[in-house]
Amino acid sequence: MKGYRTSRGFTLVELLTVIAIISVLAALLFPVFATARGKAREISCVSNLRQIGMAIRMYTQDYDELYPWAVDPTDKFTPQIWDGFPEFQAQIPFMPMMHEAIHDYVKSKQLFHCPADTGYTVEDFTNELLDATPTSYGKFGTSYNYRTEISFRHAGEASFTAPTSLNVMFDAAGKWHGGLFRDRSRYNVLHGDGHTKNLSRSQLDALWLLPI
Repeated sequence: MKGYRTSRGFTLVELLTVIAIISVLAALLFPVFATARGKAREISCVSNLRQIGMAIRMYTQDYDELYPWAVDPTDKFTPQIWDGFPEFQAQIPFMPMMHEAIHDYVKSKQLFHCPADTGYTVEDFTNELLDATPTSYGKFGTSYNYRTEISFRHAGEASFTAPTSLNVMFDAAGKWHGGLFRDRSRYNVLHGDGHTKNLSRSQLDALWLLPI
């Protein structure tokens, strides 16, 4: 009689042990993958802003070194934030959006799409309600806000008080690269001299206090 072997499957205990090990490994690796994915999106977003900065510089070469006379979604759709400056507010209905103003100077409109853009319903810096869902880019054509005071004051890099610090353009919402709470928010920022940097909410708040 020939010998034979009996096949033996996993016992319930062994199966549960394997599942537990896989669960632990998944729990350990998921944050790593999530962080890597978030960093990749941040790098892509920073690259977008850097190229937008180059487009703005090309624009200024054609327009007497002045920055585009343009607004962002915040100004366009919640103009009440400028109630204290009626001379500025009166210009808004006639001003194009920033991504429209420099359209001829960018290779693709996708430069205005931050891959981390998940939209927002309340503006970060004004607390005004604004439906920018499912994404700001999808709703308005841009993921970025602009320091529109530059336009109102007809300013440019040559006249900036501190171009290396001036916040020119930045993510419309800090939760895209940070947390939901204000102290965890982070923003990719294009500065007046063309360099870009990822800043915390407190760092960006400090830049708002700088004169144009």
